[in-house]
Amino acid sequence: MIQIKRDRITRLVVLPLYPQFSISTTGSSIRVLQGICREDAYLSKLPVSIIRSWYQREGYINSMADLIQKELENFSRPDEVMIFFSAHGVPVSYVEDAGDPYKDQMEECIYLIMQNLKDRGIDNYHTLAYQSRVGPVQWLKPYTDEVLVELGKKGVKNLLAVPVSFVSEHIETLEEIDMEYKHLALESGIENWGRVPALNCTSSFISDLADAVIDALPSAMAMSTSRNISEEDEHDPMEYAIKVFFGSILAFVLALFPKNGTRIQESSPLKVKKEL
Repeated sequence: MIQIKRDRITRLVVLPLYPQFSISTTGSSIRVLQGICREDAYLSKLPVSIIRSWYQREGYINSMADLIQKELENFSRPDEVMIFFSAHGVPVSYVEDAGDPYKDQMEECIYLIMQNLKDRGIDNYHTLAYQSRVGPVQWLKPYTDEVLVELGKKGVKNLLAVPVSFVSEHIETLEEIDMEYKHLALESGIENWGRVPALNCTSSFISDLADAVIDALPSAMAMSTSRNISEEDEHDPMEYAIKVFFGSILAFVLALFPKNGTRIQESSPLKVKKEL
């Protein structure tokens, strides 16, 4: 922010690298930015435009479909490959109690990608699961690890993993997916494993992000009057999320030392989808 003032920036576009909006990712980042701007005389008057989500942009959808199509060609029988979308999860309470749109946006994103592939003549079975859960609270289901085991039991032999909520490679793609989930899949009976790389610096993807920034410039407003974070501000979802987080820690401690010495783990049914 100091550099912004030194460079005498006159308009600012904030582009979180999260395709889908969640109060735990984009929402928390925007709140930090709002706090900084409102406490600074110069920044509080600086016109700012915030791109809340961009999962539905044509350039992003096309880029994802391109990568999936390319990786499918590595299989001997591409039409028999299960397309397995794995997204970062969030606690169910964020969605059900705090109104987080993440789940709906993720499902719409998958639909748009599969429609794009269908237009290319690719109509594979696909499913969506959520990874990276922590603590004892319930997160969005179905869980990636559980679904992989169930797919193996159902006889799926060819699987292409798609890290749909990640735009760059990091520990959750390079270790969690490439190592842990691949090992689990092969151990569960899946014979041929593939993984779509993250978008990273794919030229079509980067060009679309640049277009998104240009599109957002005319809507820039001063932070002191802006409502970029949307109606969800009124319910203070991040305050709620913080309470859930610390509540999860307490629940985890209690789960380690239950009175009756018993812990119960829920399982989730498998949902395999194919667009008709």
